[in-house]
Amino acid sequence: MGFQCGIVGLPNVGKSTLFNALTKTAAAQAANYPFCTIEPNIGDVPVPEARLGKLAKIAGSAEIIPARMQFVDIAGLVKGASKGEGLGNQFLANIREVDAIVYVLRCFDDDDVTHVSNQIDPVADFEVVETELMLADLESLEKRRVNLEKKARGQDKEAKAAIVLVDRALEVLREGIPARDCEIAEDEKPAWNALQLLSSKPVLFVANVDEESAADGNDYSRQVEARAAEEGAAAIAISAKIEAELAQLADDEQAEYLETLGLAEPGLNRLIRTGFDLLGLQTYFTAGPKEARAWTIRRGATAPQAAGVIHTDFEKGFIRAETISYDDYVSLGGEQAAKEAGKMRLEGKEYIVQNGDVMHFRFNT
Repeated sequence: MGFQCGIVGLPNVGKSTLFNALTKTAAAQAANYPFCTIEPNIGDVPVPEARLGKLAKIAGSAEIIPARMQFVDIAGLVKGASKGEGLGNQFLANIREVDAIVYVLRCFDDDDVTHVSNQIDPVADFEVVETELMLADLESLEKRRVNLEKKARGQDKEAKAAIVLVDRALEVLREGIPARDCEIAEDEKPAWNALQLLSSKPVLFVANVDEESAADGNDYSRQVEARAAEEGAAAIAISAKIEAELAQLADDEQAEYLETLGLAEPGLNRLIRTGFDLLGLQTYFTAGPKEARAWTIRRGATAPQAAGVIHTDFEKGFIRAETISYDDYVSLGGEQAAKEAGKMRLEGKEYIVQNGDVMHFRFNT
C-alpha cells in the first residue's frame, strides 16, 4: 500500500536537502541553482512508532517492522508553470500522482543561497505555487467541460453528474479558492477524485528555518503558521540543515546533538507522523515471536479490509478478527494475559478497526 506525499516548493527552498535527510541518502542532489532535481526522487521511509517497540518487547519478537510511507521530491516550480514555464509541465504531471502536498517554504536568510524573487517571503512563495496549481486546474476543467457537454447532450448520465462537480470546482477556482475547499458528499468522492485536481489534495506547510530557530521558530515561520491556520492545514517548523546533519549521525550521537539544540526529537519524525495523519492513515499491529509489525490502513477501514493489507486471501476468506486494544495488551502484559482477563474481543466483518488495535485474523482459504 503506497501512500505518497509530494515535496513541493520554489527552487532553492530546501526541498532536496529535506528529502535527503528523510531518506538518509544523497539520492536527491542538493545544489544552489534552480531545477537541480529533474526527475522526481522517491524515498520510502519508516513511520516513527514508539508503540511498536513496546509490543515487540512483550511478545519477544525477533524482528520489528514499522509502517512505511513515501515522499517524492519534485522539481522546483516557478511562476508561469501552468503555462509551461521552467519545468512546469513536468512538475504538474508529477504532483498529479501524489496523494498529498508538502509545501516547503523558505524561512531563513542566507545571502549565499539565491531566491528566485530575490526576497524572503514564505507566504508569497506559497501563493505562487498554489496559484499555479489552481490555474492548471482551471485550464484542465474548462477543456474537460466541453467534452462532457457533448456527452451530456447524448443523455450520458455519468457525464451529467461529472458536469455538476466540474462546475462546482470551477466556481471556487475562479474566485481564487483551491478545489479542496469544495463541499463533496461521500457518494460523490469517487467521481471527484477521478477529476485529479491538483488543488484538491490535502496540504501540509513546512517552514524551513535556520538552525537557531529550530526549537522555537522565527517571524517567518509564524507567518507560515498563521497562513496554514487560514487554510485549515497543519504547519511545522524544521531546519533542513539540522535534519541533514542528524541523518549522518548514529542514534546515540543524534540524541546528544538534539539535546544541545533543545529539541526532543528530529523534526523529520514530526513531519512523517503529520504526513501520515494528513493522508488519513492509521496503524494496527500484529505481534508474535517472529515479528512485531505495524500495518497501514485508512481511517474507517473494516476488519476484512485491514486483513486484506496483509494478504488478499485474508480479506476474501475473512471469518473474524481476534482483537486486543494496545493499552490492554501493554498493561496486561501480552496476548495470553489479555485473553484471561477477557480483554480479547472477537470482531466480525462490520468492525471498524481502531488505531493501535493488536489483531489476529481467522480466515478460510
